[in-house]
Amino acid sequence: MVNRHRGEIEAMLDGRRWTLCLTLGALAELGDAFSVADMGALAERFAEGRLLARDAVRFIGAGLRGAGNMVENEHVERMMAAGGAPGFAAIVGDLLKATFGGGQDLRPFRRIEPFPWDEVMYFCLAHLR
Repeated sequence: MVNRHRGEIEAMLDGRRWTLCLTLGALAELGDAFSVADMGALAERFAEGRLLARDAVRFIGAGLRGAGNMVENEHVERMMAAGGAPGFAAIVGDLLKATFGGGQDLRPFRRIEPFPWDEVMYFCLAHLR
């Protein structure tokens, strides 16, 4: 049984129920595969809904391995999903929602700007005079 609070989802692939989860290791694997700087960039990359078949293979493979299944991407490439290509896209969408939260603003994952020390020093010195 899947635990949505841990980011797990269930998917039917090749007529079998599988558990998938984007663990920190799976996210690191995807970050390397897509050459993104951080998790927010990874989520934003797919927030528009554009997905290549190779992207789906990587996401599903990482999700399967994150949940403890020993499945390589080459095996994922041969798997069948109910509904065909839209079924694979739905699995990826479910993984993203379970991992990053459905419909939530992804801005908390963006880089935090450095503290504006120069502006603070200028403000403080102006008031000390």
